[in-house]
Amino acid sequence: MYWRERAACLHEDPDLFFPIGNTGPTLEQIDEAKAVCRCPVVEQCLDWAIQVGQVEGIWGGMTDSERRAVRRRQARQTKNTVTTAT
Repeated sequence: MYWRERAACLHEDPDLFFPIGNTGPTLEQIDEAKAVCRCPVVEQCLDWAIQVGQVEGIWGGMTDSERRAVRRRQARQTKNTVTTAT
């Protein structure tokens, strides 16, 4: 079964996962979306979003800025691995 078919967000309003902004009431929306993301496929969802470079919305329980930080961390680790291997 494809991971998206098992996602808790499948029957939620998609707008929940695409908040506009990151202050005030939007923070509550982000928290609500992240609460839904506590599901059996959260890791697959996050991996997919990072792999394809998804830049908007809540995916795998992370905002776009949180995913960007993960990508930067992964890039640094890859760079350090390549540097130490040579």
